[in-house]
Amino acid sequence: MPTDTPVRIGVAGLGYWGPNLARNFAGLPDAELVWLCDGSEAARARAALAHPGVAVTANLEDLLADDSLDAIALATPVPSHAELAIAVLEAGKHCFVEKPIAQSVADAERVLAAAQRSGRTVMVGHLLEYHPGVTRLKELADAGELGDLYYIYGNRLNLGKLRADENALWSLGAHDVSVVLSLVGEEPAEVVAHGESYVRPGVEDVVFCFLRFPSGLSAHLHLSWLDPHKERRFTVVGSRRMATFDDMALEGKLTLYDKGFDENAQGYGEYITRSGDIFAPRLPAAEPLRLECRHFIESIRNGTVPRSDGRSGLRVVRVLEALQASLDRSRRGQA
Repeated sequence: MPTDTPVRIGVAGLGYWGPNLARNFAGLPDAELVWLCDGSEAARARAALAHPGVAVTANLEDLLADDSLDAIALATPVPSHAELAIAVLEAGKHCFVEKPIAQSVADAERVLAAAQRSGRTVMVGHLLEYHPGVTRLKELADAGELGDLYYIYGNRLNLGKLRADENALWSLGAHDVSVVLSLVGEEPAEVVAHGESYVRPGVEDVVFCFLRFPSGLSAHLHLSWLDPHKERRFTVVGSRRMATFDDMALEGKLTLYDKGFDENAQGYGEYITRSGDIFAPRLPAAEPLRLECRHFIESIRNGTVPRSDGRSGLRVVRVLEALQASLDRSRRGQA
């Protein structure tokens, strides 16, 4: 598209997350927020106050029928993601869809097929991949600064929002799985998940996941919205160095530890502990969501593949679906 023309975009779904997308797209110089859509009258009223001059509707068809609209961002309930993304792409518009792209591999593949047929961009809102701390961590890992990656573990915990349409695995795990896959660069060969439903029957509010990769790396994820702590933390252990990304830290969200075991040159098969410097690299003070939204707009303008494109979204869903199958098999009362 012409480089001097802003990308005209609409946001559908104005509940919890949609207003944040609208705010960020409205603030980008290369984008123009022109539509806001939600079935709730109260949500539409709030959106109209926040964005005067932007058209507001309860009907997604209004956005799909607008030939001047370049893209639509979907922040609708998870079960609707695949069908609505397909509708957006079939209408000839680029699509940003919140995570996960779908609730099954089959539906995710349908979204990718629709994107291929339409020739339009589809990008999944794997927000953490755009966090400056995670971006820097991946750069360090790719450059070999951590050495061979041994294992990763993450805690995504909170005493917070109970959901009925998805469990903790799908609600919280999509974030962590996307980061692990990005860091590792391969899909796991083996996954195991155990969880419990303490508050809502049949909806796991705490899940423990183990992933084993062909390279030898392993990962463990603790996911819960039933916990006294609010944690958003990853630790990566490598042969040379170790690193922790802590999104709850006010400063030093990324910390590198010069720790590990070095072979003792004076002994045979013996190792000595190395405990060196601790370093927190400076990170850009940028809102991850603003970076994510800007990346989507730039991908449209430049015709480039987004970092978290449809194939990335499919990989995440493939792992989540395998973890869910393990979770189903290990559920209490199963034979």
